[in-house]
Amino acid sequence: MKIYSGPLSMFGAKAEIAAREKGLDFDLVMVPFEMKTLYEPKHPEVLRINPKRQVPVLIDDDLELFDSTQIFEYLETLKPDPPLWPIDPKARARARLLEHKSDEVYFPHVVRLMGDSKAPGAHDTIGRFYDEMERTLGGQSWLAGSYSYADIAFYMAQLFGERMGAPMGDAHPRLQAWRERMGERPAVRQVAGAMGRYLLSIGRKLPAFMGKLGLAS
Repeated sequence: MKIYSGPLSMFGAKAEIAAREKGLDFDLVMVPFEMKTLYEPKHPEVLRINPKRQVPVLIDDDLELFDSTQIFEYLETLKPDPPLWPIDPKARARARLLEHKSDEVYFPHVVRLMGDSKAPGAHDTIGRFYDEMERTLGGQSWLAGSYSYADIAFYMAQLFGERMGAPMGDAHPRLQAWRERMGERPAVRQVAGAMGRYLLSIGRKLPAFMGKLGLAS
């Protein structure tokens, strides 16, 4: 199995964390990246497999997949234990919806901040999403009850949100405690820590919470 990702790919990091949580044996291929040219020229295998020209891409023998959520689904079928979707049908549906909202409701506003740190309405919308996730978490340890792909997705998305100047605030103590728990998971520390080391290597500042991810290792 091969997973193609990039040093600053939020979606690639999602797929890599999931594969590591599953204990799968795979080769990680980091496609070339440079701040001025970004991912150009694109890696030929990424271009061949994904019409969107983006990582992550997964190759497992004759199977070729793209899109982090599709990769999640394949990994869950390939190796059901440990489960990363809840077993209960309704809980699983809620977890899938949370993962989708992280990617498609929250993250687009973070992308807007990448182009304009004062993008109209972006900070307010992100703040309201944090409020919603604080309520969703409630007294649970994990967003969907049991640890799941929903946690992986939102952890990586909020990492970029924090980097782009949209941090969680005093109104989100449960989310901040959840983030601490996430950072204690070996798979998360390995993947997010590698991203942190890359950011430091190119002179970028890190959110304070990333300093606890074992960046020296």
